[in-house]
Amino acid sequence: MTTLFISDLHLEPTRPATTALFLAFLEQRARSAEALYILGDLFEAWIGDDDDADLGRQVAAGLRNLTGSGVPVYFLHGNRDFLLGERFAAVSGLRLLPESTVINLASEPVLLLHGDTLCIDDVDYQTFRAQVRDLAWQAQILALPLTQRRALAGQMRETSQQATRQKAMEITDVNRDEVRRIMKQHQVERLIHGHTHRPAIHDWVLDGHSMRRAVLGDWYEQGSVLCCDASGWWLESLPLLGA
Repeated sequence: MTTLFISDLHLEPTRPATTALFLAFLEQRARSAEALYILGDLFEAWIGDDDDADLGRQVAAGLRNLTGSGVPVYFLHGNRDFLLGERFAAVSGLRLLPESTVINLASEPVLLLHGDTLCIDDVDYQTFRAQVRDLAWQAQILALPLTQRRALAGQMRETSQQATRQKAMEITDVNRDEVRRIMKQHQVERLIHGHTHRPAIHDWVLDGHSMRRAVLGDWYEQGSVLCCDASGWWLESLPLLGA
């Protein structure tokens, strides 16, 4: 059976076609999978599990239908949905993973990351990441009323988009030395991550070992899925419904 990996869907109410594609993917393609891994940024912004917006309920229901059918779904936080917690996981049937997780895939250890920790050349972002991943900061934000959190999320999203537009592509991509370091630290020859929105499968040789890094694509112009089974790894694109 095939194990599926996705990330960077950035679901939001202004892009209903992407939400419809994701829900159809859960109902159809993912039903025959051995497991589904979501490696962060499922939502464009997640302001807390107490959010009563329709989008969260729709996605939770779609995930629950899949997990209820017997397909396990694992979730690793991204830089947009780091506030997604146990309450949403319980409703949807998600199994939350640590930000660095090694799994066994076709008898090989594979490291899973969202991918933002590999972008160490983006110093400003790494400073921001350290702030928003601080548990005390998160508790302070979650204590705010929903209206304030929605406004704050919008401000943070706009600031992030402006900052990204002003940075060179090399700054926002992974640092290759950091990739090698983290793979060596976890003693793996295989890595899967998202975040950079640059889907590809990179193969190289390091110290006589065959290394592989798969980068997941975003879901803006189409869906993007990494499929893995005993025969190998490959990326699939899913056309937006009605496109």
